[in-house]
Amino acid sequence: MEYDIILLVCGILRGEGMDVQKNSMRLAMQGAVILTVAGLITKILSAAYRVPYQNIVGDIGFYIYQQVYPFYGMSVVLATSGFPVMISKVMTDYGYGKSAQIRSKIMTITFIYISIIGIILCSFLYIYSDNIAIFMGDSHLTALIQVSSIAFLIVPIVSILRGNFQSEQNMQPTAVSQVIEQGVRVSFILICSYFMVNAGYNLYDAGVGALAGSIIGSIGALIILVGFWNNSKHQSSLRWNVSAPIRTWKILYSLLKYSWTICLSSLLLILIQLVDALNLYYLLVDGGMGEVLAKETKGIYDRGQPLIQLGTVVATSLALSLVPVIATAKLQNNLHHIHEKVNLSLKVCIVIGAGATAGLLAIMKPTNVMLFTNSSGSETLMVLSVSILFTSLCLTIFAILQGLGYIFVPAFSVFVGVILKYILNYLLIPEYEVVGAALSTVLSYGIVALLSFFYMYLKGYTFEEKKCLSKIGFALVLMISIVTILLKVVGLFIDLDQRLYATIASLLGVLLGGIVYGWSILKLNVFSNEELRYIPIIKKLTKEKK
Repeated sequence: MEYDIILLVCGILRGEGMDVQKNSMRLAMQGAVILTVAGLITKILSAAYRVPYQNIVGDIGFYIYQQVYPFYGMSVVLATSGFPVMISKVMTDYGYGKSAQIRSKIMTITFIYISIIGIILCSFLYIYSDNIAIFMGDSHLTALIQVSSIAFLIVPIVSILRGNFQSEQNMQPTAVSQVIEQGVRVSFILICSYFMVNAGYNLYDAGVGALAGSIIGSIGALIILVGFWNNSKHQSSLRWNVSAPIRTWKILYSLLKYSWTICLSSLLLILIQLVDALNLYYLLVDGGMGEVLAKETKGIYDRGQPLIQLGTVVATSLALSLVPVIATAKLQNNLHHIHEKVNLSLKVCIVIGAGATAGLLAIMKPTNVMLFTNSSGSETLMVLSVSILFTSLCLTIFAILQGLGYIFVPAFSVFVGVILKYILNYLLIPEYEVVGAALSTVLSYGIVALLSFFYMYLKGYTFEEKKCLSKIGFALVLMISIVTILLKVVGLFIDLDQRLYATIASLLGVLLGGIVYGWSILKLNVFSNEELRYIPIIKKLTKEKK
């Protein structure tokens, strides 16, 4: 979502006169901050609720939910950071500062365009739900797929409202609706699943209930947005204006262009999950694994998704906070400043992404017990956790490229990565089972990051501080060594297979590892004093001291 914010900020500022640039910059940055905070809250909620959900329904119940979640997840991403940004971008290109007639025509055409997409996706999933479930190897998933399809009917109106508000630099409705949607969704999922499991319903019925709770969350967002719309002073009417001085084909061309570039690049994590949902379980069963064991194995594998999501949020939150500075420098044509901040963004991403990855590797077993009650699949989750570094790099590089005006490459990289993931699953899972799926995920994210980085290199934006990589490597080795020793010593006195003791060990590992790694990074001068002042947390601490 953060790199979509950059597109929004840049789009608002382009084409304005110098007399309004400063005011627009201030409003755009304020809006970016609001959306970023809302995005962080929703992402943390989106990852965190899966832990208690897995505890309620078990690994097989988690498998059932995760098999269908990517379909619903696509609707959420499209309605949150795909279509709204596309709408605001088209409005910026053709409607910003223009007549109400032009804006109304753009909104009308866009609403019809998104509605057609939503109806097609909903109809396809609902009508062919049985075929999709059979293709996935589990015909019992049909009802869940049908429920998830309903979400695409809510996408058009939610997207058009969010996009309209964002095009007017009013980010509050989008931010509030996102947080409310996620809060309502998570609450209904956990409450519904808890009561259904305890009432004796089977796990597939509990999955249907969880997805129904998700739909209620989307409806909650719609209600909030309609409330903001009714109270807004500047409302763009959805009315076809034939006389509006703008050609329909120009609007449609922009919609087609942005719908696959902006939307596809925002779907990276969901599409990779979708590939696993489509063929991982099927390939495990086809390889001779029993159906019940295959479901349980896939559910254990899916434990890695919230870990990847949380790790990526931590790793990208600081790195992406620097990208508006890059976008601003691009608008001012300050090449030196651009190169400096590109390097700093990448460095921050590598430091935090590698730290989160290595730290999780070191404490994976007790963390697995702490979160999911047992250590099953810890080795697979260790492989999967390497994805944190690559997903962090992907999102950061996407943000940099889109902030610099290169919107096609991230989408192309995602397309290549998803195709590669699908092929690698067929090559690796028959041989290495679920570890093969983890390897294919890591390799796919790695290729996406590499393609995007290579294009950035071709455009002259390189990572020029390769010397710091050895320092980061030393800090990582030191952290892993100390945390590993800590866990070995602690394991001599307490049983790390017990949840309480595993929790204590995990938290001690996080605390000690974070202190050692942070201290090492600072002592090795990975960041200069000037660079530290651009990092939000350090900047805030410096101001407080003054």
